[in-house]
Amino acid sequence: MKKVLTLIVLAVAMAMPSQAQVKFGLQGGLNMSNISVKEAAGNPAAAIKSRTGFFIGPTVRFTLPIVGLGVDAAALYDQREGKVEGGETFKSQSIQIPINARYGFGLGSLAEIFLFAGPQFGFNVGGKKSIEALGQEVGEWTLKSSNLSANVGLGAMIMGHLQAKINYNFALGKTGEVNAKDVVTGLWNAAGSAKMNAWQISLAYYF
Repeated sequence: MKKVLTLIVLAVAMAMPSQAQVKFGLQGGLNMSNISVKEAAGNPAAAIKSRTGFFIGPTVRFTLPIVGLGVDAAALYDQREGKVEGGETFKSQSIQIPINARYGFGLGSLAEIFLFAGPQFGFNVGGKKSIEALGQEVGEWTLKSSNLSANVGLGAMIMGHLQAKINYNFALGKTGEVNAKDVVTGLWNAAGSAKMNAWQISLAYYF
């Protein structure tokens, strides 16, 4: 994973012109997860009740010499949860690296409204859960080791330091898998795949 992170940082750095202004900061916020599970047989996805999670980590913002354009990136510890009504709680823990292009307009350095969108690269650091019934293990929930998602949203920057954002993060492919244990043979079989999307609100402070 360290090699992947290094390549992402280098790619962003090489894409930035020498005139770009760079600011570093700290970002944190809340996830309202939307998890859906699609059964292996192809049945419609089953929704899981959302629960609130959080994310936090360092962030960097590049302001380009072209008026209004910029790029921001972050390395965030991200925790999300969802609960089957009357049943199991699904949980994910990951490192998420969003890289967003942004376009802002407003009152210069005093305040700015901006739109943003871009890819997000995720790396699992936890999220396997045993599913039990009548005291026996009957299934398990496992996140993929890595996943790709995308962001789209809007935000506001005040005095060039304080930033607030709201966005929707949606999975580009399955996020995890649900496996079931055959009670007769004891073998594990694929029971379904899961997608984990989230509404997110965040605050960041740039130094």
